[in-house]
Amino acid sequence: MAAPKRIPVVVLTGASQGIGAAIAVAFATEVAGVRLALVARDSANLALVAKACTALGASAGVFPCDVSDEKEVAELEVAVRKRFGAVDVLINNAGKYAGSAFLSTTTADFDRMIASNLRSLFLVSKAFAPGMVRRRRGDIFNMGSVAGITAFAGAPAYSAAKFGVAGLSKAMRAEFQDKGVRVCCVHPGATVSPSWKGSGVPSARMMPAEDVARAFVALYKMSRRTVVEEIVLRPQLGDL
Repeated sequence: MAAPKRIPVVVLTGASQGIGAAIAVAFATEVAGVRLALVARDSANLALVAKACTALGASAGVFPCDVSDEKEVAELEVAVRKRFGAVDVLINNAGKYAGSAFLSTTTADFDRMIASNLRSLFLVSKAFAPGMVRRRRGDIFNMGSVAGITAFAGAPAYSAAKFGVAGLSKAMRAEFQDKGVRVCCVHPGATVSPSWKGSGVPSARMMPAEDVARAFVALYKMSRRTVVEEIVLRPQLGDL
């Protein structure tokens, strides 16, 4: 008699809004019974996302955490393991955008962008990747950006952080490829989300967050013999 198929445990950072919330709903919709560890600083919004996912048949837990804080991330790993056990999928979606010309960017501005977008990814991956390596199975999805492929004027700190995400993802892929752990970096362009609020770009020229979210599920569902190392998603109507 075949062993029952394992229901995956998915850790998703930045899950309280925007693309993160859409990814949570996409997994709840397309992966029956998925167990979701939803992570962000905004516990109230997390609770709303968890409620929506639960209504779709998922088991969703709320884990408030500042993922740029090493101590909080260590506590997060313990809490998730206690609630759900081993983690199958890690989606490093947490991040923040703030634009500023290079000469106007302060050291504090730069440090905040690195902490939100790159340090957080490093810390959370360091917390959850060891378990995947021990089991020789897992998926790590890192949220990049087209700003990590082509530098954007007016956002040097953000671009530097996202170029770092792309490089770190490549290094993780090189180290984990023979350990059963797939690593993929997703680079979306302009997407309808809080990050683009007030940008002046009409929503018709941006991608729906739901489309970006579905890409993550599709990548996850591929045969274990296949990995998409990088994927770039751009709006059809503009190179944003």
